Amino acid sequence: MMYRAMGLMSGSSLDGLDLVFAEFHVNAGQWSWNIEAAACYPYAPEWSARLRDATALNARDYLLLHSAYGHYLGQQVNRFIEEHGLHYQVALLASHGHTTFHLPAQGATAQLGDGAAIAAETGLPVVSDLRAADVALGGQGAPIVPLGEQLLFRDYRLFLNLGGIANLSVHDGPPVAFDVCPANRVLNALAEDTGRAYDDAGAMAAAGSVNEQLLAELDALEYYRQSAPKSLDNGFGMDTVLPVIGQSRISTEDALRTYTEHIARQVRQAVDGHCSPALSGEQLLVTGGGAFNTFLVKRISALLRDHAIEVVVPDEKLVNYKEALVMALLGVLRWRQEYTVLSSVTGARRDSIGGALWNGQDA
Repeated sequence: MMYRAMGLMSGSSLDGLDLVFAEFHVNAGQWSWNIEAAACYPYAPEWSARLRDATALNARDYLLLHSAYGHYLGQQVNRFIEEHGLHYQVALLASHGHTTFHLPAQGATAQLGDGAAIAAETGLPVVSDLRAADVALGGQGAPIVPLGEQLLFRDYRLFLNLGGIANLSVHDGPPVAFDVCPANRVLNALAEDTGRAYDDAGAMAAAGSVNEQLLAELDALEYYRQSAPKSLDNGFGMDTVLPVIGQSRISTEDALRTYTEHIARQVRQAVDGHCSPALSGEQLLVTGGGAFNTFLVKRISALLRDHAIEVVVPDEKLVNYKEALVMALLGVLRWRQEYTVLSSVTGARRDSIGGALWNGQDA
């Protein structure tokens, strides 16, 4: 069986909208795939600000933004199809949306981007709200990519995504995955103090020094003492971590160096707590924008040396678009009425088939 689907992903780092058009083949439960086209459309300053500030809106304005962003996503899909000559080739869209509120302990999660609006703009069937069912079943609703990793990347058992938030997936028996710590969202915010959008290759961090007192304060934050399953929203990095760093009153270079070390240490702690000796000698597949931060990857590699775990950064397309690729697959699984979210990852009462399905055309 063959499926041709698009995945849409907007990450917490607000760098842009990722779109992937992929072809999936499944034979006797074995999945293969190929990315046919991919692009990242950077957000205009207006959209970055609207998404960043969405949680401060009143209910009426939030719903209006939810609808407007859905129409925007549909327009970007149409642009992508036009630019890549994909007319009549895309059979299904799967949109993650842009996470705003993530409150699993209170039974709620919210991603901007109305699936009905996307379907109305594109005339295509759309799967959206991929996390909601899991949260309703008592789960964290995150991470949701491990099932895709299990089906699409059978040569790996360890995965690290370095996006706005870093998350680790361990496939040693039933998959376990969780958010490790804030990553690019905090690093980028620190780099912006120097007028740069990000710390290119970690060069500024490499020029700084670790502030041991700040590092100890960061490592002592209560989230790191919680057991998995667990997940983070953007507020932890922006409202908890950044103020701690700001109170240290150190240079931007030292702040970047210290926070880079903090990320590497938290990844090492996550591996220590969840990787059995059987995973010694395995490869850790690193994707997300942070994979291009060579200094951060170097520090993670150094701290994992005792585990004999090799850090692998794949080709640029997979680094950039793995999450969107998995969203496309989750849409296909939802279409097939198969599980999309694993309870071993999220802590929900059971595995679930997540996602609302919107028809783009009359039957």
